[in-house]
Amino acid sequence: MPEPTPSDPIRIAFVCVQNAGRSQMAYAFARRERDRRGLQSEIDLVTGGTRPADHVHPAVVDAMHEIGIAISDRIPREVTVDELRESDYAITMGCSAADVCPAGWGGESRDWDLDDPDGRSPAAVAAIRDEIETRVEALFDELAG
Repeated sequence: MPEPTPSDPIRIAFVCVQNAGRSQMAYAFARRERDRRGLQSEIDLVTGGTRPADHVHPAVVDAMHEIGIAISDRIPREVTVDELRESDYAITMGCSAADVCPAGWGGESRDWDLDDPDGRSPAAVAAIRDEIETRVEALFDELAG
């Protein structure tokens, strides 16, 4: 992958099938981490799904609210081929990356292999949330290193 020039932000795409749970949490944590580290001009974030749902899962909204992050206004959206082609990293949440990353896409694809929070107990959703938070922080540590 070519190194970005100082004027080109690193683009990270958080992708899931429905864009209604894991990818929404990852995106919210990434926004928080980017802001905490003052990297707004260095890191661009996108999230989307291959078959987006109508709404973010209520249990996910609740789990994020428990730790002071509001995502109730988020609406799942479809990720575009152009967004993926322009991304340096495509992070999938446990879905196959094969149907997410188009042929010829040059970025790095990572699958975090996380359980789907849909239909899970509040404690299980909180555990998934906490794992996502840890992985997002580690990703930002890696990019800063």
